[in-house]
Amino acid sequence: MERDSLCSSSRFTGHPLAAAAMASAEAHLEVEALPHISDGDMNEIRAAVEKGDLTAAATKAQEILANEEQIQLHIAVTGESGSGKSSFINAMRGLQDHEEGAAELGVMETTMECSPYPHPQHSHVTVWDLPGIGTPSCTPDTYLKQVHFDHYDFFIIISSSHFTQNAATLAKEIQAQGKRFYFVCSKVDQDVSNERRLYNEEGVLKAKGKQATETRSQRYDEMAVLLRIRQDCERKLARLGIRSPQVFLVCRDDFSMKYDGPRLLQTFLDDLPSEKKLSFLQCLAITSREVLRKKKEELMKYVWLKSLASCGASAVPIPSLSTAVDIAILVTSLKEYCRTFGLSEESLQKLAEQVNKPVKELTDGIKTPLDHEITKDLVIKLLTKSIGGAAKNLPFLLKSIPTFLGPIGSLVSAAMAFPTTFFLLRNFLSDAADDAERVLQKALEGTTQKSHLWS
Repeated sequence: MERDSLCSSSRFTGHPLAAAAMASAEAHLEVEALPHISDGDMNEIRAAVEKGDLTAAATKAQEILANEEQIQLHIAVTGESGSGKSSFINAMRGLQDHEEGAAELGVMETTMECSPYPHPQHSHVTVWDLPGIGTPSCTPDTYLKQVHFDHYDFFIIISSSHFTQNAATLAKEIQAQGKRFYFVCSKVDQDVSNERRLYNEEGVLKAKGKQATETRSQRYDEMAVLLRIRQDCERKLARLGIRSPQVFLVCRDDFSMKYDGPRLLQTFLDDLPSEKKLSFLQCLAITSREVLRKKKEELMKYVWLKSLASCGASAVPIPSLSTAVDIAILVTSLKEYCRTFGLSEESLQKLAEQVNKPVKELTDGIKTPLDHEITKDLVIKLLTKSIGGAAKNLPFLLKSIPTFLGPIGSLVSAAMAFPTTFFLLRNFLSDAADDAERVLQKALEGTTQKSHLWS
């Protein structure tokens, strides 16, 4: 089913220059904001553009995009048996414990085998289940070598009760070798539930003869409980020699939306090198406006590159456009935008189940087509309606593309494929991000998560 608003001619053919400039500002994208591309690749594109060889420039753009798709992200998770490693790994991959491909629960560790669990929709991201340090088959001084330390981008050290000396020793070794680690306290919902039982329905301490203390107030305060748990973990780690430890409290259910789950995922993203941010963002659930903004910002960096790639040797003439584009690249790109923003039937169904709301309630008002609705015919229709807006807004186009491609202005006048696809991709991406924000807002309405996530 087509979304009338997205496919309307007013959206794509009459796009005024002022509105386009505003869209650029809203995207928080500066001209200098570029994807991670080597100087050598940039120089090859520049040389081809300066020669007026759009096909050669497009071929190089396709090569760069293909290489980007090969970037791998490997996340190591270690902890003792019973710490909740398997459930945490499943939560990181957006899977319930019973779903196909989920890490098996309750498996006792008897070997040093490291088990890979690729993300079900984004196989370039793999979460690894590492044996717990301190098992009979390994010791802290040999652990990193045995688990092939260099293979992983960062480490998560998980515990459901307290962090041991082995965990602290491992963290020091990881840090000494120049990689990041994160302490995660799992099953915190159980700790919160146990604490809540000490209070009556009105939230008043009910234990006979029990008095309020510095660590337990007369009235129930969940934030105070979480703070106490976090500070207790951090004090113990400090005593084990970890400087300024930071502990993240998480639970299995609503992992990405509850307790420190959103902050943990945001920290991963902030700490990753630029060339791996998009890989992580693509599989990251949208739990806040900040995550949504970063997804949009990162994807927007690639719009000019995808537009250039669509002008390559595989481009075919489009009826009524008097230009040629590679439709397959555009179909793939629009589908990628939908999946990255959770605009697929599967993602929306999972979100609806998570917040206990009907799918239709979340999708009412969505203007962009969903992932499965993106077809060759739809893309051709959108291209037809984009060419007018592209032609009218060439000055904006020339300000929006990277400065090193200045000579492309002469190519634009000879071939409308580049500006047409540029405006199509940019507008679709902005619409998809707007729809994702509407979906998230509806998902969080009436929930306790809204106050700390919707910021």
